[in-house]
Amino acid sequence: MNGTTAYTPPTVWSWNKESGGRFANINRPIAGATHEKELPVGKHPLQLYSLATPNGVKVTVMLEELLALGHAGAEYDAWLIRINDGDQFGSGFVAVNPNSKIPALMDRSGDKPIRVFESGAILQYLAEKFGNAFLPTERAARAECLSWLFWQMGSAPYLGGGFGHFYAYAPTKIEYAIDRFAMETKRQLDVLDRRLAESCYLAGDEYTIADMAVWPWYGTLAKGQLYEAGEFLQVSEYKNVLRWTDEIAQRPAVQRGRMVNRTWGQPTSQLHERHDATDFDTRTQDKLQAPT
Repeated sequence: MNGTTAYTPPTVWSWNKESGGRFANINRPIAGATHEKELPVGKHPLQLYSLATPNGVKVTVMLEELLALGHAGAEYDAWLIRINDGDQFGSGFVAVNPNSKIPALMDRSGDKPIRVFESGAILQYLAEKFGNAFLPTERAARAECLSWLFWQMGSAPYLGGGFGHFYAYAPTKIEYAIDRFAMETKRQLDVLDRRLAESCYLAGDEYTIADMAVWPWYGTLAKGQLYEAGEFLQVSEYKNVLRWTDEIAQRPAVQRGRMVNRTWGQPTSQLHERHDATDFDTRTQDKLQAPT
């Protein structure tokens, strides 16, 4: 089906619970909790509730990078939120993020817990909390970093909710929708490629939270691993994005960060929950599933 069948919207839209394709069981037109469920709290000041989607990976990479810099206060507990099961609609999670999206962070290091939601806000909060780590202090460089951070926050919905949804998840392949969002996704890749042709990283010569925000989405896409759309989008054309992607992927903190709250892929790459640095050596799924 190419999506050319005429559709006339009704005067008043109504919610059809049967529509929505793959995510119909968790999509709804209202906010708020669907059930009572308190969130667990671990031993560290920072409590992360997340899943290793690109938005979740941003934050676990940042935390692992902070620890690699020697910021002991960045130790964290990462609790798994299974969004396909509706964990994000539990009362405890909604109290941390009223938007019911991962990731969500609780900072319990002070007298009063502080909640932070939206991945970009979490990256900026953590950077400022730890002495502007990975966030330039010089005005022009800081503006460049934050501009790319907010570029990602504004652009990724076209990639995920737009292209990804209609290309990979929608119950019907709609030619117009796929063409519309493929065009926009390729335009965004070209924006990145042109920027990375003139600088090592997005904000300049230094690796920043802007790179941490963009890489899980567009780096994965550039390697053909997101939505298995590499050939379709001809991602091999974006040489500068690929150079940047490969360089970031070699960072040990990035390799650790992308494992946290991951529930797919090779068992060696899955650390469902992270409560201690040693968990990477002792609690990946291959070790938990090994016969005793």
